[in-house]
Amino acid sequence: MRRDKVSMEAAGKTVCVTGAGGFVASWLVKLLLSRGQYMVRGTVRDPGASKNAHLKALDDAGERLQLLKADLLDYNNVASAVSGCEGVFHVASPVPSGRSSNPEVEVIGPAVTGTANVLKACYEAKVGRVVVVSSIAAVSNNPNWPKGKAFDEDSWSDEEYCRKNEDWYNLSKTLAEREAFAYAEKTGLDVVAICPSLVLGPLMQSTINASSKILLNYFKGDRDTVENRLRNIVDVRDVTDALLLAYEKPEASGRYICSSHPIKVSDMISILKNLYPTYSYPKNFVEVEENFVYNSEKLQKLGWTFRPIDETLRDCVESYKAFGFLN
Repeated sequence: MRRDKVSMEAAGKTVCVTGAGGFVASWLVKLLLSRGQYMVRGTVRDPGASKNAHLKALDDAGERLQLLKADLLDYNNVASAVSGCEGVFHVASPVPSGRSSNPEVEVIGPAVTGTANVLKACYEAKVGRVVVVSSIAAVSNNPNWPKGKAFDEDSWSDEEYCRKNEDWYNLSKTLAEREAFAYAEKTGLDVVAICPSLVLGPLMQSTINASSKILLNYFKGDRDTVENRLRNIVDVRDVTDALLLAYEKPEASGRYICSSHPIKVSDMISILKNLYPTYSYPKNFVEVEENFVYNSEKLQKLGWTFRPIDETLRDCVESYKAFGFLN
């Protein structure tokens, strides 16, 4: 084992990605491998599971990807996963499907404890920088933000407001990100957070994640009428670019909103109709009050750019077709 470890280190910097089988994390693993200088460790619940096969099939995965079985609620698991790593990307976080009957146990506890374990393990292992994937959910549930002003990094979701509205996912992301920065403040650990909006893009595996379901629902043709809300969208490949910038740029610090296109649902449907005229789409749009916009200038100053929305939507649909989700 000792010799193997030395040869791995010679090949480049070792970084760890938590929850490597997820939508964003899978694309991040692919990006890191494509850069050629990273040895990647990915934590997953079960390395042998078929739902992680897409990771093993990536270019250079045989030489530079190691999947580790790890439960983030078990500190020792986490400590062995990050030991010897120069950087850690903490991507894993529970996303509830539907209403949670016990949010503290199912959503909030795991998000906060998982994050605390990762940070403590990183501090003990002297990891150079930890990039945490937070969410716009930790930014936008803020009733005190000036009406009409684009949300920026100074806005934090209001914890009491989240509890009152039973927005458990938003609360979990807010508490976990606050925990991360409180720990950084206390210990000096270098922590940077990325807060993406609605993440869309082509799927790498045949499981449909929560954000892709939102787009897929517009194809199902079972709803003639939908709310014409302003959707703040970001391409999954642009999110992973942001994560790598946050890791590689020495000047990166604090939190970064990562959102590219505010687009009305009706405009999104017109783009899809032009690209794919044969599907049945919603026909009527009801205007809604709540239309939030996010400001990604801080991230753009770091060098971040994003692709056009048409490209994102086209690539989403092509992947849904390839996996048979639109049949």
